[in-house]
Amino acid sequence: MNSATALDLHGSRILIGTGLLDRCGPELQRALGTRRLAIVTDDTVAPLWGDRLAAATGDATTPRFIIPAGETNKTRKSWSRITDELLDAGLGRDSALLALGGGVVGDLTGFVAATYLRGIPFVQIPTTLLAMIDASIGGKTGVDTRAGKNLVGAFHHPALVIADTATLGTLPAVQLRNGLAEAVKHAVVASPAEFTWLDSHAAELTQDGGPSTAVAERLVRTHVALKADVVARDEREGGLRKILNFGHTVGHAIESLSHYELLHGECVALGMMVEARAAELAGIGEAGLADTIAALLTAVGLPTAVPRHFDVDAILAATRTDKKAREGRVEYALPARIGVMAGADRAYGTPLSDDVVRAALSATWSA
Repeated sequence: MNSATALDLHGSRILIGTGLLDRCGPELQRALGTRRLAIVTDDTVAPLWGDRLAAATGDATTPRFIIPAGETNKTRKSWSRITDELLDAGLGRDSALLALGGGVVGDLTGFVAATYLRGIPFVQIPTTLLAMIDASIGGKTGVDTRAGKNLVGAFHHPALVIADTATLGTLPAVQLRNGLAEAVKHAVVASPAEFTWLDSHAAELTQDGGPSTAVAERLVRTHVALKADVVARDEREGGLRKILNFGHTVGHAIESLSHYELLHGECVALGMMVEARAAELAGIGEAGLADTIAALLTAVGLPTAVPRHFDVDAILAATRTDKKAREGRVEYALPARIGVMAGADRAYGTPLSDDVVRAALSATWSA
């Protein structure tokens, strides 16, 4: 495929470029052969890109399974509905699913593919920045439960990832900022140089209409490579891959308690602030680390103060249902400084006392 950057990760071919969705037919055939295809998407993305993807497959009648947009629909009920509809449509083990949309669609479709008829292939076609640089990379799939995010799922790598940066042009500014939270996280955990680049390009990244094509492609390409490098060295999150959880332990707790009214990226930004403060208070992170991260988050339009209506005890309780909890202890991925994560001798999981997390939360409350 011309003018596309290609990477490979655990059997997944990852393509990044502009205009890829409209001409992805040959790549789909290369990855999936003659399998019957079905598109899973949501009611926001379907009218924007559904017809164009179907046309690219060479069959405008490719069946589509559409869910309502939003995190509240990433549930076992949606999983059940889609699997039943696939069965009703007579789709067999010779089928493959195309996940067209953001992280919710990608996570849900991947989990359906992992479990449908004991597993069929799927393709990630992310249409949001967050999905392009994070959710579509690495093979994690799943759904949320009342107890928290992503607590039911499976590792199931896509056969192909097609990140068409042209789709970012349809995103509202708030969704671009949502994705930039994961970009900031990648920079904190793995790349001081990228942290500096994000800071120097913050104005363009958040301008009306989004960044230029060149900047958007560079952003996605860099952050896919950063995440893929970590995942390639630790597919099942036994050690190094845990660094990608920075900001997510507290962030997921806040997201669940907000009943998903706050966006994932907003919650990760708040989680990074609390966890960076906690790292400083515990003597793990260098002095001023949280303020440095806060300055970049502010520059890209993300929040840095936890709203006061959240209850500290409720946040602490919610962290205990996190996937990273071990024997009742909550483990955190904590930065020592920009680009260096602490806890290599503990497989990058650092337990913190409730008192330290309480103090960090208190230091991060909104005025």
